[in-house]
Amino acid sequence: MAEPKENEFLDDLADAEAEVFADLDELENEAVELDELKAERDEYKERWMRALAEAENSRKRGDKARRDAEMYGGSRLARDMLPVYDNMKRAMEAITDEQKQAAPAVIEGIELTMRELLNVFKKHGLEVIVPEVGDKFDPNQHEAMFEAPVPGTKAGEIIQVSTEGFMLHDRLLRPAQVGVSSMVG
Repeated sequence: MAEPKENEFLDDLADAEAEVFADLDELENEAVELDELKAERDEYKERWMRALAEAENSRKRGDKARRDAEMYGGSRLARDMLPVYDNMKRAMEAITDEQKQAAPAVIEGIELTMRELLNVFKKHGLEVIVPEVGDKFDPNQHEAMFEAPVPGTKAGEIIQVSTEGFMLHDRLLRPAQVGVSSMVG
């Protein structure tokens, strides 16, 4: 008679064991699912961080493009105005004392126009590069139009200024055109 109770007990034990294994399988499945969810969460977080960084980079690029457009957007117009400056400068240099006496109002008008042109240039970040004879040649600001061995000078010194140069903020708009000494020794 002990056998039925023992079988019953073994059956109950087997059922309990099966239930524990089922619970373990369920826990294992839940752990796997939790790991998968964590991996998915981490992937979404990484994507979000990349998108956030890209948005910040785009904002910075946009700000830089806007600043560049503000500072350098008028560079074509500025470059087109340089011959006006050159011609005004030549006109002022060509004025004789007799012309100043004969037409002082015209000469004053030319001088005022030149001053106003320079004020407008300055207002928009356009600076004149005015090299002097004897200055050292700087390839970042000057363009050598010719070289000549001039006694009393050193190689690389400016010996003549043909045209002045211009900077637009921190960019070279037009180099100053100069003659450079090639004197050796």
